[in-house]
Order: sequence, then C-alpha cells, then structure tokens
Amino acid sequence: MLSERQDLILRLVVTDYLERGRPVGSKVVAEEPEVEWGSSTVRAELAALEAAGYLNHPHTSAGRVPTERGYRHYVDSLMASGNLPATRGVGLELSELRHEIDETMRETTTALARVNELVALVSAPSLETATIHRVEVLRLRPRVVMIVVITSTGVVTKKVIEFAGEVDPGLVAWASSYLNESLVGMGIGARMITHRLAGPGLTRTEAAFIEQLAPAFTELDRHAGEDLYVEGTAQLLAESSSGELPGLDGLMVALEGRAAMLGMLRSALEERSIFLWIGQENPRPELRGASFVGANYGLGHRNLGTVGVVGPVRMDYATAIASVREAARELSHYFEVVYES
Repeated sequence: MLSERQDLILRLVVTDYLERGRPVGSKVVAEEPEVEWGSSTVRAELAALEAAGYLNHPHTSAGRVPTERGYRHYVDSLMASGNLPATRGVGLELSELRHEIDETMRETTTALARVNELVALVSAPSLETATIHRVEVLRLRPRVVMIVVITSTGVVTKKVIEFAGEVDPGLVAWASSYLNESLVGMGIGARMITHRLAGPGLTRTEAAFIEQLAPAFTELDRHAGEDLYVEGTAQLLAESSSGELPGLDGLMVALEGRAAMLGMLRSALEERSIFLWIGQENPRPELRGASFVGANYGLGHRNLGTVGVVGPVRMDYATAIASVREAARELSHYFEVVYES
C-alpha cells in the first residue's frame, strides 16, 4: 500500500513519462506544483518506489521509468478517481443508424483506431447462442423475393430467391406472418427449424413456397459475416521502430490469424466493466510486450462482444479507457435499438 506522497510521485512520474517518453528525474518531479517536498525527499521516495517494483532505473539515465506494476497502480487509481478526459471525437452515435451489424462493427473499429492511434479490435456477437428475433419476407419484383432474418444478437442476414413464375403478394404476406409465428425464439442452427417449417396444416402451395424459402434459415449460421474486426495495424510498425513495442512479429501473426485474438476476447465476456491487461498480464503470450484496454457491450446483463485497443505499454491510458468505454456504450445502445425494432 502506497502512502499519499508515494502515490502522487508515482502518478507524476507515469504522467511525465507517458507524455515525453524519457526517464523522469527527481528534479523534474520536485518542480511540479503539487509537490511540497524538496529534491532529497523526492529522491528517497523514488528509491522506495523502485525497491517496491513500481519504477525502474535504466542504466543509461539517472531518471526512472514506470514498470508494469507502476502502470497497473496508475491505471487502477485513474479508474477509481473517475478523472478521465472527454473522448476526442469518437462520436459514433450508432443508435441513430439502421445499417447492418457488419458496417456497425467496421465503423466502431475505425473510430477507435483513429482516436487512439492504436490497433482497435471489436468482436461481433457470436451466433452460437443467438435466436431468431424477427423475419421479414419481401416481394422485390414479380418473381423475386427477399428473406430478412434478424437474430437476438442483432445480426441481420438477407437471402434473395428468384422463382420461375410470378409470386402471389398474398402468399408473401402470409409467409412473413407464418415464419414469425413458427420460428421466433428458436436457436440458430436448431434441428427443429426444419420440422417447424414443414407445418402439417399447410396447403400444397404454402408448403412448396416455404420449402423454397427454407435455406434462408437452415443455412443461417453460414452467413454470419466476420467475427473479429481489426483496424490500425500500421500503427504497430511505427511503434516498433521506436522500440516501444517488443515482440511485434508474434503480435502481427496473432492479429492476422484472428482466431487466437477472438478466443481471447470471448474469454473476457464475463468482465463487467472496463478491463486492462498490462504486459505480462495478457492471457496471450504474443501480447505480453503490449497493453490491452477493453470493455464489453451487450443487452442488460448479457454481454454480446468486446471492444478494445492494443498498443505499447507506454500508451495514453486515460484516452484509451474513455474511448473504449464510450464505444462499448454506443454499441450497447445500438443493439437495444436493433433488438426492440
């Protein structure tokens, strides 16, 4: 447990190092307006913080830099205080939009990467536990019908079917009502879907029409789109050139492979608020030279996916936390609109 004096000095060292990227000496800390003690007292406290593992003393300089433990204390104090900056132009307002989930995920990832100048990751809701929320059957042209399926996680899929002859508009309206009554609430890929589609009370015409629409539901899990969205990998190259991000090759392989990163994000779905993995805290070995700031989005008490940013351990944590939290909040609002509409 740090004293108030040590807590302040550590915060000043971390803040200065994040801003300038150079080891921080006792003179710099002593000149800060919040500091009421002389350089000798500051030097003693810096030595104590180093002995406790919060700071490191590079051999090339008399100044000190934060360790992963120092960053962890700084971040925990930052979140506990609630003293986070206003986000700088994330401005998603996704709840005002009606575009499909794929575009929503891409827009969120791009905005996060832009604001933080880091790699942004967003995992889409998994279809494994999704159910059918609503079905629409639309007659686009006399012989062309489109089936729109919206899942409980907000995934929207469309299938266009062209018929040999003109389709009766009344049959289309009936099919929309019948499919909603029969399928809403059923799990994606459930074996019962095929059984429900072949209702015993259907006329021959109705059964034949439903049979032609069936692939829109029985093959639904094949049209889920991407599961993980990544933006800003070019930033990694810039950081690696300055020596801020060791282990870049392994991290790039993990990002390109995506499966490992997606598994990591889905393992964090039980987290209830902003969470951070700093350096060696990362569950994936490829990320242990970096930091990850993440937050989950969802419906009520049910998390659907994760948004986050990856970058060097020396990152602007305050902006990363604030922007990731805003993005998760906007995605939650978006899915509320999709679910209720």
